This record gives sequence, C-alpha cells and structure tokens, in this order.
Amino acid sequence: MSDWGLGLLDSSALKLLGGVVVVLVLASAIAWLLGRRIGPTSTIGNLKQRINAWWLMVALIGAVLAAGETVTILLFLLLSLLALREFITISPTGRGDHKVLVWLVFIIPAVHYWFLWEHWYGMFSVFIPVYAFLFLPARNALAGQTKGFLQRAATIQWALMVCVYAISHAPALLQLPVAMELGREAAEGSSPGDGGATGAHLLLFLLIVVQGSDVLQYVWGKTLGKHPIAPSVSPNKTWEGFIGGVLSATALGAALWWITPFTPLMAALLALISCVMGFAGGLVMSAIKRDRGIKDFGSTIPGHGGIMDRLDSLCFAAPVFFHAVRFFYA
Repeated sequence: MSDWGLGLLDSSALKLLGGVVVVLVLASAIAWLLGRRIGPTSTIGNLKQRINAWWLMVALIGAVLAAGETVTILLFLLLSLLALREFITISPTGRGDHKVLVWLVFIIPAVHYWFLWEHWYGMFSVFIPVYAFLFLPARNALAGQTKGFLQRAATIQWALMVCVYAISHAPALLQLPVAMELGREAAEGSSPGDGGATGAHLLLFLLIVVQGSDVLQYVWGKTLGKHPIAPSVSPNKTWEGFIGGVLSATALGAALWWITPFTPLMAALLALISCVMGFAGGLVMSAIKRDRGIKDFGSTIPGHGGIMDRLDSLCFAAPVFFHAVRFFYA
C-alpha cells in the first residue's frame, strides 16, 4: 500500500470543514430559538436530533480523514457492514441462505475493501460484480433450497452491490490518479495551480454536495412543495423540492470548485449529476421500504433512521461521481 494520504486534512480541507461547522452552529442557534419561541414539539425535537446527528457525523468524518487513508477505509467498511446488516434484516431470506450470508457479511466485504486498501484497482472494480456475483448464487444453490431461489439470490446480490460495492467508491476517491498526483505535488511544496486538490478534497466535495442536496430538497419541499413526483413511493418528494434542492446544491458545488481539480463549470456539472443520482438513490430506497412495510431501515442515527437512510443518496452518487472524475481526469 502507498504511504500517500496519511493525514488527509490540509489547510483547504480544514477551511471547508470549518465552513460546515459554521453552518451547523447557525442551524443549532435557529433550532434553539425556534424551541424557545414555539415550545417543545415533535417537529422541533426531530430537528434538534437531526442537527445533533450532523454534528457527530461531521466530527467523525473530520477525525478519520485526519487519521489517514487506512482509518477512512475502515470507517466505510464499517458503514458498509452496518448497512448490509440493515438490508438483510428486512430481506426475505431463509434458513437455506445462512451459509451464503456468512460469505456475504463476513468475508466478501473485507476482501473487497482489502483490495481498495492495497490500491489494487483491477480487483476492486471486478471482484464483486464478477467473482462474487457468480459465486454467491452457486454457493446458495448448493444449499438445495429452490423455493424463492431467484428472489433470494437477487436480494443478496442487490444488497452486496448497493451496501458494499457502491458505497466503497466514496473512499476510493482518495486513490484516483488525479488526486494522488496533486497530493504528491502539494507534499513536495509545488503549486499545481488548481488549489492542490487531493482525494480528501474530492470526498468532501461529494459528501457536502450530495448530503447538502438532501437537506436542500427537504427545505424546498417543506416550503414550496405541492406536486409529488411519485406519491405512492415517497409522497414527501416533490418536484419543487427536487428542482430547488438540486439546483441549489449544484450552485454549492460550483462554489466549491476551488477545492477540486475542476473548473467552476465542471464542478457544477459533476455536482448536478451527483445530486440527480442521489435523488434516484433515495427514491429507490423509499420504494424498497414501502415494499417491506417499514418507515426506516433502522434507528442507528437519531432523527435520520438507519445507516442506509443516510447513505441512500451516496450509494448511487459515489460510483457515478468516481467514474466521471476518473474518465475526465485520468
């Protein structure tokens, strides 16, 4: 494994995290003032829970980036395992699936993230969609339980792709060629002329834009939302919220171009793509929850639900953002 990336927070990344902290301070002050003015209501209580959870999440991502690439990868491995657990808990699996679930939860994710930690891009990119894809149903067939086989096999494959493979593209941003090259130039004291972008910058850009889009879609939807996009799937997702949130987050992405190797126009384009994909992820996960008759995937994060409730947009946005950057900046 390369030694590059140990201590991923430089002055630019710290400034960006500082800006996020300022926003959280303002949000906390507003929630406190609303609580004093309106009184203790369920809405105010949920708002405070969400803000407190954001404080913890921002502190966590800052801490792992400061600790380096290995700790960051371990964090996303843990998140993948927690998301996988939530997904399997609500899935129609049976006794015959127990042995294949051991591979699904305890072996394949660890091997996949090990390839990422080793900077072995070839195996990182094909291990799950090729080898695990073929192995898991074959192992399940050996159990001899044929009833509902296709549904159970498809559920296991989907869970692995979304919870592990897709999410792992977020920490994989640390190893993109453009990020590593600019990181080396910055470490040598040279000025690459584009803000000294590193993988941590790309990861922070993606997280802020995608999660910011979620928040802004919620705000626009609550204030102006009247026309549901898919009322039978998620009645709270409206065209007004979607358009307002995505455009606002796209503008936010354009404003953050200085921390990336992108021009303002390219930053806006990649932010737009990421926000649209993030929305698609949230909509798909809402459909899954409707199908299973649940409100949230879990209760791990107060005010937000489970891990997948917070990562639903990232799991669709991360792989598309990763490969778009890799294509244009290889």
